[in-house]
Amino acid sequence: MPTREIFWNISISWLLYPLFLIALAICVYGFYRRYRLWLIGQRENRVHKVGQRLKDLLVYAFGQKRVVKKLFPAIMHTLIFFGFLVLVLTTLVVAIQEDLHIALFEGNLYLILKVAANSAGVLVLLGLALAFWRRFIKRPDGLDNQRGDGLSLLLIALILITGFFVQGLRIAAQADPWAGFAYVGYAMAPFLQAVMVPQDLLLWHRILWWVHLVLAMSFIAYIPYSKLSHMVLGPAAQFLRKQGPIGVPDSIDFEDETLESFGKNHLDEFSWKLGYDTDVCVRCGRCQDNCPAHLSDKHLNPKQVLQDLQKHMEKVAQSKSAGTYDENDSSNSLIGLVLPEDDIWACTTCRSCEEQCPFFLEHVDKMIELRRYLVLTESRFPSEVQLAFRNLETNGNPWGLGWDSRCKHLQSLGVPLLDENPKPEVLFWPGCSGAYDQRSQKVSEAIVGLLQAAQVNLSFIGNDEKCCGDPARRLGNEYLFATLALENNEILNASGVKKIITQCPHCLHVLKEEYPAFGGNYEVIHYTEYLDELVKTERLSLYSEKTEPVIYHDSCYLGRYQGIFDEPRSLLKASGIQVVEVPVHNHEHSLCCGGGGGRMWMEEHEGTAICEIRAKEICATGVTKVATACPYCLTMLHDGMAALSQTQIETFDIAEILFSRLKCAQLQDLDE
Repeated sequence: MPTREIFWNISISWLLYPLFLIALAICVYGFYRRYRLWLIGQRENRVHKVGQRLKDLLVYAFGQKRVVKKLFPAIMHTLIFFGFLVLVLTTLVVAIQEDLHIALFEGNLYLILKVAANSAGVLVLLGLALAFWRRFIKRPDGLDNQRGDGLSLLLIALILITGFFVQGLRIAAQADPWAGFAYVGYAMAPFLQAVMVPQDLLLWHRILWWVHLVLAMSFIAYIPYSKLSHMVLGPAAQFLRKQGPIGVPDSIDFEDETLESFGKNHLDEFSWKLGYDTDVCVRCGRCQDNCPAHLSDKHLNPKQVLQDLQKHMEKVAQSKSAGTYDENDSSNSLIGLVLPEDDIWACTTCRSCEEQCPFFLEHVDKMIELRRYLVLTESRFPSEVQLAFRNLETNGNPWGLGWDSRCKHLQSLGVPLLDENPKPEVLFWPGCSGAYDQRSQKVSEAIVGLLQAAQVNLSFIGNDEKCCGDPARRLGNEYLFATLALENNEILNASGVKKIITQCPHCLHVLKEEYPAFGGNYEVIHYTEYLDELVKTERLSLYSEKTEPVIYHDSCYLGRYQGIFDEPRSLLKASGIQVVEVPVHNHEHSLCCGGGGGRMWMEEHEGTAICEIRAKEICATGVTKVATACPYCLTMLHDGMAALSQTQIETFDIAEILFSRLKCAQLQDLDE
């Protein structure tokens, strides 16, 4: 029967158990200390929708879905993760046989486990070598080294190396007919036999067995005090990630008289999840490498934000423990002390940081809360933001153009008002850009032309439509947003409208995901989704002959926020366009244009303009046409090209390209 004596050559092996209990106690205490820090924050339920959370655990923890997005780290981490998992399972099987007296570590399973454990150990060592090379030799910009990072790698390596030597010494000192299955130790045995006499083999086997055990127990005890804590906290973070639509801030009850301030500026005003996020962060740099503000040489660094918050959390915990914590003390404020005001306003809310994070750590909602505090409590914000707020308040659009001229352009295209056509197939929501901006008005013309060609019965609200409130909410003016949302919902609910098509992805997100909290529940879709359906059902016919290539730029609010990547590309391909991708930064990795988060109405006073960074990437492809499906992106990309004097590169909205590819029959019907 293939097997071996588990504690061969080892006396007082029972010491293993008290050592394990000591290591486990130190480990549990370490996590308890961190748990006490997280309790500084407010309570928040993160355990609803358990079924979905378990699925996320399988996909993102065991499936490593987000980790594998970058090739080298994917190979490195996969080798370590799955190799380590096999070693843990093998150790568990041995423990079950020894402690529960269930015969598992014998027969064919024994042989399989020996091969699996040896292979896993080799793969982990290879992964550790890659990690060491990347961290200490290659040193990518997004990856920093702190005391203990190298120690963690060294500790794991020593556990594996001593384990292989213990195996080799046992095989060298003991006749084992199954030794070949433990192929690493088997390969080491002849060398060990050549350099040691039998008595020394037995002695060094005992010594290294205890060294291996102490190292393993030290590893368990060290986990919560090091970066290794992510082995426990990481999967838990994936289980506890925010469910439902992303980018929906909590509403503020302005009628709550107990509220002394609006927004958040202190650690204990945020959820406990903020403190938890700071401990889960492994400083991998993916957020930093994909943050448009950081890439354009601004001070904001989402990775550093979490690291600074962690230090602040420990400081607050110490002062609370000593009874010296004072919320009114400026040293306990987040704004200015932990996060400079310029950093708070630099965020474009593109959520690329969150999209790339393997553990779904949350950055953007924190920025919104800090902006709310500055705007609503401190009345402190950039001067250009003040102008946008005033325009939204007085005229219902951020440009401050006359509210009574909102419907003028669409009426000139023959689109009836909702009062004139109260039961349309769809309600068209042009947004402020489609109604007022001359460049976006051309996009509205194209969208309307396409819908009319497909004989879609549509209408629009007209002058009573106000800005959806996206700029107000992203810039922290929750009161103004709530006012706009309630006014728009009152009109929409009174009209009985159920299906809305938006021109702007920002309007799409707000109407679809944020208006339900203010009494508005509608089916809201982006025009690219609707047109794609019309093409597939043959209500809309496009020329499909091949034409020149076009770069497609993914809007953050259409892509990362709403997951709409395929429909725009499908439409372009249906019209004969060869879609070319910007290398690296496409789909969910797309680089922000710089206009989101209210930045459309703000100046960039630090670093390079984000739109120029994106424009350079597009220019490098050699393609002379770029298409998008967002008015913000359309404007920012045009500005970026102009700043680089790249006037030969034309920027279009997808709708404009599609309208130019309408078949003659439908154009004739449209004229009639």
